[in-house]
Amino acid sequence: MSGMRTILNMTALLGLGYGMWALIPPGEEKQREIIKNLPESNPIRMEETRKRNALVMQKLKEAAESSENVARGLGGSEK
Repeated sequence: MSGMRTILNMTALLGLGYGMWALIPPGEEKQREIIKNLPESNPIRMEETRKRNALVMQKLKEAAESSENVARGLGGSEK
């Protein structure tokens, strides 16, 4: 019975700690810092991401239209 009480107390304490952590938002300055460092805020990086996504989608489309096993060629060099 004592072990169960200890587990319940620890769970309640962890829940309370998480609840307090979730309720306290970061300050406005911290939010600006977070937003500034997001990849979406850098236009050059966003363009690189768009190009990479387009290439990945192109390869997926080619793989879907092909009947060969494209996963086999992942380990070696392509011809």
